[in-house]
Amino acid sequence: MKLDKNVCYRALQTRDARFDGHFFTAVLTTKIYCRPICPARIPKLENCLFLSSAAAAHQAGFRPCLRCRPEIAPNLRRNLEPSLTVFDRALTAISNGILDELSVKELAIELEVSERHLRRLFISQLGASPVTVAQTRRILFAKQLIDETFLSMTEIAMAAGFVSIRRFNDAIQTTYQQSPSDLRKIRSSTNSNSTETITLKLPFSPPYDWNTLIKFLAGRAMPGIEVVTSDFYQRTISLAQVHGMIEVRPVASENYLIAKIQFPNVAALSQIVDQLRHIFDLSANTTMISSHLAIDPYLTSAVTALPGLRVPGAWDGFELAVRAILGQQISVAAATTLASRLVATYGEPLVVEPTAWAAPELRYVFPLPERLIGQDLTQLGIMKARSQAIISLAEKFAENPNLLQGFQTLEDAVKQLCKLPGIGEWTAHYIAMRSLREPDAFPTGDLALLRSIKRYDSAITKSTLAKRAENWRPWRAYAAMYLWSAG
Repeated sequence: MKLDKNVCYRALQTRDARFDGHFFTAVLTTKIYCRPICPARIPKLENCLFLSSAAAAHQAGFRPCLRCRPEIAPNLRRNLEPSLTVFDRALTAISNGILDELSVKELAIELEVSERHLRRLFISQLGASPVTVAQTRRILFAKQLIDETFLSMTEIAMAAGFVSIRRFNDAIQTTYQQSPSDLRKIRSSTNSNSTETITLKLPFSPPYDWNTLIKFLAGRAMPGIEVVTSDFYQRTISLAQVHGMIEVRPVASENYLIAKIQFPNVAALSQIVDQLRHIFDLSANTTMISSHLAIDPYLTSAVTALPGLRVPGAWDGFELAVRAILGQQISVAAATTLASRLVATYGEPLVVEPTAWAAPELRYVFPLPERLIGQDLTQLGIMKARSQAIISLAEKFAENPNLLQGFQTLEDAVKQLCKLPGIGEWTAHYIAMRSLREPDAFPTGDLALLRSIKRYDSAITKSTLAKRAENWRPWRAYAAMYLWSAG
């Protein structure tokens, strides 16, 4: 991405947190790269090289700063145009460790693009190759674990995705010119991690509207699985049928959330962190989004009143899709009641070691698709048509656990989802919005959206709203959140 060196240097001089994650400063004299907020003495402009990503700095041979810790810089979403959907999908796949098993050429085949095109996308957006992006991600996550946890070096190597402790040691030594053990001796923060619980920082680019997001999640929390208050979000989790618990809290006057994770398989830690980032939409570039949406007079007041608004994600695609079906044409409270009955009847009892911080109400994990196949959900008060839709969805997920992956575009996702029994356009867009993390998803026919916008245009209809929403691309999901939250 093109960066204006004068703008970057002014941001560096003021240590403006709004630019954190937008660029990194590589210092030619020290061969170290820093975040814009680094407390170190500001170098001369002629000694600065401004780069769009940590991976670009790594590829150019610069070392991460130990003071400002690039490993906890906000990892901002780069999707500025709908055409970059392939790039976002590639980044997600890399975050899931796909390049640990496949080559870049094989990844390109999976994404149905040429290898050359995929490499060109990464160079244009991040200034680094896909392999370098994957390597940098592993190294920086390992550095965060060294700094913020008491995990052993072997556990850190596993959690960060290294295939061996030797490669982990070599990568850290090459990058930081210090061994992992030496880095731990000079860790920049104290922490309260125990052997059962991992506590990590989840950074974001300010501002961050915690109150609106947590209110949205609280209204939809499923008893037995989630406990949500104004101060924290807790839930049970399950990966490969292994159970665990997480908690996320805001930190006053800091640009990060704090996550507590209790999960017995340390190799899944990176995946858990990525999922938490999705739930709390920590990669959103809210400054750019709000600037675009505030131009429309229908959204101006909401954008002004709710700085840093995010689109809440979901822990699990199947869980979210079931919840979306239950919510069709009924109130949020009624859908939550039905979801709680479903969990109490078919949820799997939580099997984890007790921990002091977790609420005792956390008792279940969401039922696996196989658990719902063949059940009579009408006994729970669920309408027959929706019951059949959920059973059909469970059968599809049982056949293909990756059912919600691999869509080429938002339009493709909506088209394919609408082929499933009981899923219409509203449900498809809602799933795309919260589970697929599509920033341009927009459930046009939503009654709450129409009610909210009627304050400005009493004659508005579904079709005229859809036409109006064209001006909000590619951030229509955020426009929907503004309208829901301000309505």
